[in-house]
Amino acid sequence: MPFEHPHVLWALLVVVPGLVAFLFWAWRRRRELAAQFVGARLLSSLTVGVSASRQKLRMGLVVAAVALLIAALARPQFGFSWEEARSRGLDIVVAIDTSRSMLATDVSPNRLRRAQLAALDLKRLARTDRLGLVAFAGSAFLQCPLTLDDEAFRQSVEALDVNIIPQGGTALAEALAAARSAFRESSENHRVVVLFTDGEDHDGDALEAAKKAGKDGLRVFTVGVGTPAGELLRTVDVQGRTEFIKDNDGNAVKSRLDEKLLQEMADATGGFFLPLSGANPMQALYESGLAPLPKGDLASQRVKRPHERYQWLLAVVVALLLLEIFVPERPSPFASAAQNASTDAPSTSARVIGSSAGLLLLLGVLALAASSSAHASSAEGLKQYQRGQYDRALSEYEQLLAKKPDDARLHFNAGTAAFQNKEFEQALTHLTSALVTPDLLLQQRAYYNIGNTLFRLGEGEADTEKKRSHWQRAVSSYESVLKLDPKDADAEFNRELVKRRLEQLKSEDQKKDKDKEKEPPSDAAKKAKSQADEAVRRREYRAALEIMENQLKIDSTTSYYAEYIERLRQINGISNPAAAPVRSPQSP
Repeated sequence: MPFEHPHVLWALLVVVPGLVAFLFWAWRRRRELAAQFVGARLLSSLTVGVSASRQKLRMGLVVAAVALLIAALARPQFGFSWEEARSRGLDIVVAIDTSRSMLATDVSPNRLRRAQLAALDLKRLARTDRLGLVAFAGSAFLQCPLTLDDEAFRQSVEALDVNIIPQGGTALAEALAAARSAFRESSENHRVVVLFTDGEDHDGDALEAAKKAGKDGLRVFTVGVGTPAGELLRTVDVQGRTEFIKDNDGNAVKSRLDEKLLQEMADATGGFFLPLSGANPMQALYESGLAPLPKGDLASQRVKRPHERYQWLLAVVVALLLLEIFVPERPSPFASAAQNASTDAPSTSARVIGSSAGLLLLLGVLALAASSSAHASSAEGLKQYQRGQYDRALSEYEQLLAKKPDDARLHFNAGTAAFQNKEFEQALTHLTSALVTPDLLLQQRAYYNIGNTLFRLGEGEADTEKKRSHWQRAVSSYESVLKLDPKDADAEFNRELVKRRLEQLKSEDQKKDKDKEKEPPSDAAKKAKSQADEAVRRREYRAALEIMENQLKIDSTTSYYAEYIERLRQINGISNPAAAPVRSPQSP
């Protein structure tokens, strides 16, 4: 018979012999104490009616109950049933630049090694997602297809070096093309590319390739490896000497991080740019960029679920304990009063033996407590949560997370407690971490609480754009819940509620814009408008003045032009008497 925890059975080798030794010692000690009160020759006559076989039977029942209790703690299994298990996650292609510029040491130990370590950190966070690997330099190829196999991905990443692709240079467009080819056989899932590079693009068509990839549904997150100040590139020859990499003119080559290009590529596909710096950039990337994306079905398989049978053993343990309590040491309850009076000492010791059942129950409780020690603080956290002491519950869960930082259930509980304690930023962090689990029910509940948290964050924002961003992400979270369970009425209600609030927010913005247009102009605006009108008027007058003066040059007898010119000069504030023509005399 298989056991869930077979190592617990080793306790049989210690506990059962120890219990037998204790009971035998107690029986010997009982006889020694009785002999101190009664002479040895009178002891046998005073204990008439006490059955030694019944005493042994009771001790045997205790030992058997302890042995079965230990076996129950090992959780025996018998029989099984088949269940269909589906794994959900994202399709993520990691593209790593292996050009010679990645040998720069402006990040420690060098750019390429730093990118490799970051890719392995990303795989550790994305345990339920399929990851693939693309290596690129002057060209690109698929190093590892999309897979759930952690070891295969790790080995592919570790195998990268600057010599893996013989063609030099950096072709970001080739990297995106190779990444797109990795998704051809995948399902209609969210397709994500995480690009580790310093941003140097020798072909010059990276941005156009990113825009095309964005139209095809790829979301690119660019991770900048290096610093904007850059570093001179060095190599080590076969003799261990360090040499600078030089261009065709003999100048040392300096490689810099092109943040602007990487930012534009990410924006073109709906992703974002993240520099590879700080304590844990991959956690920020996964929590802010990847985890909120709805996950699709990756695989479906039948899983054998064994049936637990420890309940039967526990039932037998209880029955043995009850039997031990009610089995008398004397064959008949109608013994004479003299016999009863004379056997006070053995009866008292018999009660000691009978109390072994209580000792056994205590041992059982201690054993169960030891087996569930990991849940003791969790139970305390739940108790505090149910009492409304959300800050204490959050403290309990965070203490557990310090020991088990990857426990998705603890993250969910901590996030829910933080939400109730109105610490929404902390709640969002914990709930996002709870999504890294194959438990679909836990994913659904985490997405639901994330939606509630984002809605509350939006309510507390005075900035309209931030409010809108939080609420749009809340709608996306509720939609993820409905993908996992289309019949979730609460999630559907909340989604429609947040959508209505977004519409109201849009209407308020439009109304503000209209009211702003209807507002009477201020004094400064009036003055500015008056000055602009005056400038236009002066330009028009000057144009008319220039036309009339030209006409006078052609025909000086046109006297009324001269009059208009004088009036225009006076109106426009132009004083030029020397240029004024002499009026012709008029006939009487």
